[in-house]
Amino acid sequence: MMESNISQPSKRGKLTKHDVRKIGLMSIFNQSQMNYQLMQAGGWTLAILPALKKIYGKDKKGLSAAMKGNLEFMNTNNYAAPLLMGLEMSLEENGESRSTIDGLRVALFGPLAGIGDAITWFTILPIVAGITASFAKEGSILGPLLFFLVYVGMFLLRMPIAQLGYSAGTKAVSKIRKDSAIVSHAASVLGCTVIGGLIATYVQITVKWKIPVTATKSISIQKAFFDNIFPNILPLGYTFLLYYLVKKKNISPVILIVITFVLAILLSWLGVL
Repeated sequence: MMESNISQPSKRGKLTKHDVRKIGLMSIFNQSQMNYQLMQAGGWTLAILPALKKIYGKDKKGLSAAMKGNLEFMNTNNYAAPLLMGLEMSLEENGESRSTIDGLRVALFGPLAGIGDAITWFTILPIVAGITASFAKEGSILGPLLFFLVYVGMFLLRMPIAQLGYSAGTKAVSKIRKDSAIVSHAASVLGCTVIGGLIATYVQITVKWKIPVTATKSISIQKAFFDNIFPNILPLGYTFLLYYLVKKKNISPVILIVITFVLAILLSWLGVL
C-alpha cells in the first residue's frame, strides 16, 4: 500500500473569548508604528500577533505568510479596527485562503474608516465635547470628568467590537467557502477601487507651468490639459511607475521615497510643481 505524499495542513488553534477580548485591547497599538509607506501596518500586525501565534502554533511558515500579508498598507479608524481584526482572525482560524483574507482586509479597511470616522470623530466626540464644554465653562468638574469617561467607554468598547467581528466572521465562513471565488474576485475589485481612491486622496501632483498666450493672459497646463483630459492622471501615473519599479525591478521602497523627496524639492524649486 502506497503512502500519500500530499502533506496535510497543520491543525489550527482556536481562540477563546479571552483571546478575542485581548485583540480588542491590543488594537490600541494600531497607530504605534505609523509611517508614510505602510501607515498602520506595523501596529496592526503587532495588535493581532498574539492571536496569530495561537492560531498557527508551530506552523512557522503559515505564521510568516500571515504576518507578511498583514504588513501591507493599512489605514482605518482606530475604533473600527477591532471589528476587522476579529473578522480576520475568525477567517484565519478556519483556514481560509491567504488571498481571500488579504482581499477582504484591503476591501473593508477603507469603508470601515469612513464609517468609524463619521461615528466617532464627527458625531460622538463633537457632541460630547460641546455638552461637557458647557459644564466646564460654568466651572463644573463634571465637564472634563464626563469627557474622560466617554473616552474610557470608547476604549472598553473595543472588546465587544472585536467579539462582534469575530462572531460575524465565524458565521460567514461557510458562505465564503461556498462562494470563495466570487468573494475573492469581488474583494479584489473593491480593494482596487479603494486603492484608487487612496491614490487620488494621498498623492498630490500639480503642475504650475503656464503657457503664455498674450502679454496679460496665460493658460494653466494643469487646469487646461491634465484636469480636463484625465483628472489625477499624474498621481495615478506616478503611483503605477513606483509600483512597477518595486514589483518588477525590485527597487527598495526606501530608495523610491528618497527619490520622490528629492524630485519634489527640485521640481518645486524650479517652479514646475
